[in-house]
Amino acid sequence: MLAEALLLSGPVPVSSLVSIMEETPSDMPAREALLDAAMGPMRRRKSSEAIRRDRLPAQGLAFVAKDENGTLVGTVRLWSVAAGDDDRPALLLGPLAVAKGSEGLGLGTRLMRRAIAEAAWRGHRAVLLVGDPDYYERFGFSAAKASGLAMPGPFERHRMLGLELADNTLKGASGMIRPTGRLIDAVEENAALVA
Repeated sequence: MLAEALLLSGPVPVSSLVSIMEETPSDMPAREALLDAAMGPMRRRKSSEAIRRDRLPAQGLAFVAKDENGTLVGTVRLWSVAAGDDDRPALLLGPLAVAKGSEGLGLGTRLMRRAIAEAAWRGHRAVLLVGDPDYYERFGFSAAKASGLAMPGPFERHRMLGLELADNTLKGASGMIRPTGRLIDAVEENAALVA
C-alpha cells in the first residue's frame, strides 16, 4: 500500500531526537508562531485558508514535530473537504511548515509520511493540496489527479495537486473544493482537538 511504502521507504536524515506526534491544544501558540514565521503575514489570505477558516482539522490528522527540548519545529494538518460537484470526500493537506533552523533535516518528509499513512489508516481515500509540485511529487501527488478541481479563490493551476489513497478516487472529479469539516466553537476548540 502507498502509505506503508512512504513510511518504510528508507532512511530520513534527521535527528532521532525529533519526535512526530499528534498536535495538542497546548501546541497552538507555538504552531501559529511557526506558521507566521515560515509563511509570512499573507498566509491567512490564501485560498486554502478560506477552506480551513473556522474549521477543525480532520479527526486525528494534525501533527507536530518537537525537538529534544520539546520545542515545536514542524507542523502539518489535514482538513475534511468535498472534492468537486459530486462532493467526493477528501482531505486538504496544509499547511506543512518546518522551523528555519530545522530545514533540510527531513522533517517535512517525516511529517508528510506520517500524515499520509495516518490518513490511509483512517480510511480516507484522497488528499489534495496547493503546493510545489517538485516537492510533493515524491509522495505521489500529481497535478493530473486534481486537474478538474478548483479552489474558492485565486490559485495557481499547476500547484493544485492530488493523491489517491484508493484507486480512481479522484478520476473525473471536477468543480469546487468545499470545506466539510467540524466547525470551531470557541468554547469547544480545545476539547475537540483532544477528542
